[in-house]
Amino acid sequence: MKTNLTVLYFSGTGHTAKMAEAVHRGAAAVQDVAAALIGLRNEDIVAGRWKNDETLARLDASDAVIFGTPTYMGGPASQFKAFADATSERWFQRAWLNKLAAGFTVSGGPSGDKFNTLVYLFTFAMQHGMVWVGLGETPFNDQGINRLGAYGGAMGQALMEPPEEAPNAADKLTGEMLGKRVAEVAVRWRRGA
Repeated sequence: MKTNLTVLYFSGTGHTAKMAEAVHRGAAAVQDVAAALIGLRNEDIVAGRWKNDETLARLDASDAVIFGTPTYMGGPASQFKAFADATSERWFQRAWLNKLAAGFTVSGGPSGDKFNTLVYLFTFAMQHGMVWVGLGETPFNDQGINRLGAYGGAMGQALMEPPEEAPNAADKLTGEMLGKRVAEVAVRWRRGA
C-alpha cells in the first residue's frame, strides 16, 4: 500500500507554485509514495471563508502534508491563513493527529522574514498534533542546497524575476530535498505504525 503525501500551497505570483512543484517532484520520486500537488484557489474563499471539502478529504487521507505559502508582510499569505482557519473542525476531531508535516515559503529578500512564516506553519501543524519534519540539509555543499540557511523547512527567494527564473535552481533543489526527506520519513513512519 502506498504512503499518501500531499503538497498543499498557495501562490500569488507563481513563484511559490514553482517551489511547490519542486517539493512535489522530490516527494513523488520516492518509491511507495503517492504524492499529490494541490494549489489553494482564490475562488474557494467566499466572504473571507475558505471552503473546499475535496481538498480537506485529500488531507484527511494523507499520511504527510507539506504546507507552502509565500511570505507576505512577515507572515503567510491571507489565502493560506483562510485555509488554516477553516481546519478548526479537523482540530476539534483531532483528525490530523500524528500525521507528518513540513513547510516551505518564498519571499523577495534573502531573509524576507521567511523564518516567521515557517514558524507559523510549524505552529499550525503542532496545533493539529502533527509531527514536524525539518529540512535536514546544511548549506555546506557545492549545489547551493539550503543556501538561505533554513533548517525548519525550505526557503526560496524571488523578487521581481518571472516565476520561470526564480526561485533559482538551488532553491528548487532545496525544495526537492524537503519533499524527498518528508516522503522517506513518511514511508518509514507508516511501516512502523
